[in-house]
Amino acid sequence: MVNIEQFAKRLNILMDYYEISAALLAEKIEVQRSSISHILSGRNKPSLEFVLKILKAFPEVELYWLLNGVGHFPKQVEIKESAPTLFSTNKEPETKKEEPKAITKSIVSDHLNQEIERIVIFYRNGTFKNYLP
Repeated sequence: MVNIEQFAKRLNILMDYYEISAALLAEKIEVQRSSISHILSGRNKPSLEFVLKILKAFPEVELYWLLNGVGHFPKQVEIKESAPTLFSTNKEPETKKEEPKAITKSIVSDHLNQEIERIVIFYRNGTFKNYLP
């Protein structure tokens, strides 16, 4: 069962992330503005059609995150290794989840030829993630 109050909070996170208003969201997913207003106020539950329109318009949104708060937003990007690079091995191409910690171990600064100490990702909601090699 979807918690309507929590769904509304996640919808607000989505709007903050993309810096759009409820009216612009309604236009983007092709629903009436009142539909957004009623969901945000907790008056109505989101329909399956509403959820699918969000997923179609915003591919970075994970279904389980939107419905239950489980998972990540924005969606973890899958990368496909295809051509060998300076730091890669000669393995067969494979699809994998992007793993910042693994990337920081081999990336070297272009100018100074020094290893990266850490990577910090700041999110618009005020949180951040710190990755160390």
